[in-house]
Amino acid sequence: MTKNEYDLNIEKLISWAKAYYVYDNPIASDEEYDKLARICLAYESENPSLSHPNSPNKRVGGFVLDGFEKASHLSRMWSQEDVFNTAELEDWIKRANKINTNLEFFCQPKFDGASLNLIYENGILKQAISRGDGSIGEDVTNNVKTIHSIPLQIAEKSLIEIRGEIVIKKADFEKINEERIRNNEQVFANPRNAAAGSLRQLDPNITAKRKLFFNVWGVGLNSLDFTKYSQMMEYIYSLGFVKPPKQTITSSVEGIEKLYHEIIKVRDEIEMMLDGMVVKIDDIETQDELGYTVKFPRWSCAYKFPALEKTTKIKDIILQVGRTGVITPVAVVEPTDIEGVVVERASLHNFDEIARKDLRINDEVIIIRSGDVIPKITKVFIERRDGTQLEIHRPISCPDCSSELLDEGALIKCQNLDCPSRVVNSIIYFASKNCMNIDGLGNKIVETLVNEKKIFDILDLYSLKYEDLENLEGFKEKKINNLLNAIENTKTTTLHRIINALGIEHIGEVASKQICLEFGLKVVDISFEELINLDGIGEQMANSFCEFMRVNKELVLKLFEIINPTVEEKIEVEENNFKNKTIVLTGTMSVSRGDIKKKLELLGAKISSSVSKKTDFVIYGEDAGSKYDKAIELNVPVLTEEEMNKMF
Repeated sequence: MTKNEYDLNIEKLISWAKAYYVYDNPIASDEEYDKLARICLAYESENPSLSHPNSPNKRVGGFVLDGFEKASHLSRMWSQEDVFNTAELEDWIKRANKINTNLEFFCQPKFDGASLNLIYENGILKQAISRGDGSIGEDVTNNVKTIHSIPLQIAEKSLIEIRGEIVIKKADFEKINEERIRNNEQVFANPRNAAAGSLRQLDPNITAKRKLFFNVWGVGLNSLDFTKYSQMMEYIYSLGFVKPPKQTITSSVEGIEKLYHEIIKVRDEIEMMLDGMVVKIDDIETQDELGYTVKFPRWSCAYKFPALEKTTKIKDIILQVGRTGVITPVAVVEPTDIEGVVVERASLHNFDEIARKDLRINDEVIIIRSGDVIPKITKVFIERRDGTQLEIHRPISCPDCSSELLDEGALIKCQNLDCPSRVVNSIIYFASKNCMNIDGLGNKIVETLVNEKKIFDILDLYSLKYEDLENLEGFKEKKINNLLNAIENTKTTTLHRIINALGIEHIGEVASKQICLEFGLKVVDISFEELINLDGIGEQMANSFCEFMRVNKELVLKLFEIINPTVEEKIEVEENNFKNKTIVLTGTMSVSRGDIKKKLELLGAKISSSVSKKTDFVIYGEDAGSKYDKAIELNVPVLTEEEMNKMF
């Protein structure tokens, strides 16, 4: 077979594969497909350098993995802010209108699956990463190469992240479950679980059999030159990605609502599961100006479909003790199927809600579930009571440690850090990345150490010895030493990290910094009055902090003694060229950008990742790229590293 004949055959094979796997419309028999695939494979084996990058033969399963490696996204994968009704949608738009009153919105259906990030470089699929925590996910590249709706090669040669949702079509989901029943395997609860489970198979051959489908919904890191998001997405679809149904551009709430209700009307006819509609501000410059909250882009939201509701019966109320000691009542209900998910429990939030709804055991109720939202009770059928209903009383002691509970009204809390229900979660939180960052001390290891009675609270971490760990399953010499070193390395850490790591209700990283800067090591003895005098600290936060220190003062003082924390001094930044300025750094400089960032932040500057009209300076080095170009376009002042140093 000549190269020209191979090229013709492989184009035919690609079209046959796409018709079968992507469009569910076979245009060749299995026998014809297999015969042509073998002919092309023979040529590819003899001429590997001439094989087509998108050959279907490259989509068969590879070797079986031992596990998935962690991988970092080039830019963060954000969550979406949820809105559930017209009033919430209008409120979201009102916030965006502060930047631009002439907004257009790009609306797309929101598919219910597993989020995926594809990284292409020089036109070749370089890596595929699951969403994970938004910054770090799992490398699932081998599995993704088996998915025919994902091109292995695209025409765009620049480095780009293309993002979307891995889903399973409803018909394929039914076939998978039928096969699992025949094999005496547990069935998947819904297509979303099936998609996520299929993507994370250690054997890519299994993934290849599942007919996964990729729906594109966005772009991460890129150097594309578009002013409208909708135009950029049209370009992405032109690279070989399937365009989703039911998209529109509109400038009004009425236009958004029109498409929203059109999708709801036909959602059962669409072959993949939907849980809402994504609404994005179309103008990319406005997106840059709006920026992000801690969790969400301010320029995008998920308009969720109405919750599905069913009638069920309350069988019991159980008490759960959370990481911070908050007691949450949970309703145990008669098992109820809501769109493929069997619901047996529902959140009640707190005892004030129980009293407000006059909820009792044996009541008939309406329960709703919407997307990822925890099932909750919306209505109690008081008129259906038959005398068997039992009142629910507020607890006065912890269900796990029997300590006296602090009743704040809406919140009822166990303040005892040694409470068995709090120990594991409090240690996991203490060791997490944003707290003490103890590398290697993950959830399962904490559970093992607690279950094996090697540790009983946070303090015990610092008395762990090599011999305590050497006989535990999975603990080898290197792992033990790495863990002990990671714990040792937390000593002398800054005071606010310790306070944040304690997981005090209502007290996060920002509040911890503020309190520690103001009071230093005296944080264990500060009064309610002293706390509420601080800007941003309300009565609830102050009360929670003071109560926590009252109950756990001895433990916290011992922790200070062991760690010997660094106490940051409160320094009032003097007036300078960079105080209160928004700055973007780009390009390669003589020192690391991280060092420059720290220096500027000490001068009171705010460092941003994107250029907008609100940017005060763009400081650039070699190979500055698109951020420099954007600054010139928007007339934002630009500074070389040398000019910046002169201004210091």
